[in-house]
Amino acid sequence: MKKLISLLLLVPLTAFSQNDLLNGIDSISSKEKVTAAFKALKIVNLESTKLVAKGDLYFIVAHRFGSVKDGFEGFFGLDNANTQLKFVYGLTENLTLSAARSELAYDFSAKYALVHQIKNGFPLSIAGFTSLAINNTLKESLYPKLTFDNRLTYLQQLLISRKFSEKLSFEIAPTLFHENFVDNPQQQNTQCALGFGGRYKLSKHWSLNMDYAAHLNRASNSIYKNPLSIGFDLETGGHVFQMHFTSSQGIHEAAFLGQTTGDWTRGDVFFGFNLLRVF
Repeated sequence: MKKLISLLLLVPLTAFSQNDLLNGIDSISSKEKVTAAFKALKIVNLESTKLVAKGDLYFIVAHRFGSVKDGFEGFFGLDNANTQLKFVYGLTENLTLSAARSELAYDFSAKYALVHQIKNGFPLSIAGFTSLAINNTLKESLYPKLTFDNRLTYLQQLLISRKFSEKLSFEIAPTLFHENFVDNPQQQNTQCALGFGGRYKLSKHWSLNMDYAAHLNRASNSIYKNPLSIGFDLETGGHVFQMHFTSSQGIHEAAFLGQTTGDWTRGDVFFGFNLLRVF
């Protein structure tokens, strides 16, 4: 009889323990992060909310051939190319640093996670991105009073993405950047843009990517255009190889946001790729 009473007393305790355990499991699962909204650090030109894992070092070769509209005279884009060499390092799980060099600029940047999308919880991933570009295209022979400060462009960007399903992800990127030197007296030095980008998974290894940036206070007489890019990502053995067509030959943010000259309606587009190696 005593054994029966003891058993009856233990049943509620066991039930409560099981409920606590199940509640703990539910709590953990409800805070599970949504991953792989984007498989690459960039959608095409626009930065994605993906960061480099802590301790990983990426070496990235980003290349933009010349305009395809040049035809045989420009060897269908093989002449007059622009190449960027870039190192990206994961300082922490939530902070990525990079340094890059191209024919157009030196570029130093930081990307940092602010909020993660949570399954059955917060619906967005939010990251900050900041960069400093040093313009290599300004020549002292053309601008005798040129100083080092004139070469600098500062950029601040907020990257806001959502993974809607296993196939579809979307991002918006409000952006503020300041060019110390502009070649158009009607153009304000401080400029605003709003970027849009998305990824649609076509198969296990392929995805279709697009991004676009609308410049919000460009001078009415400006020769520059809003950049539009379309491309494909190929996942191979944990690496992502990106191939695309874009109206911008510039690769760093200050170039493609503020100085895009290509025009899709006139066939003035550039074929390019991003190739990376992880150490």
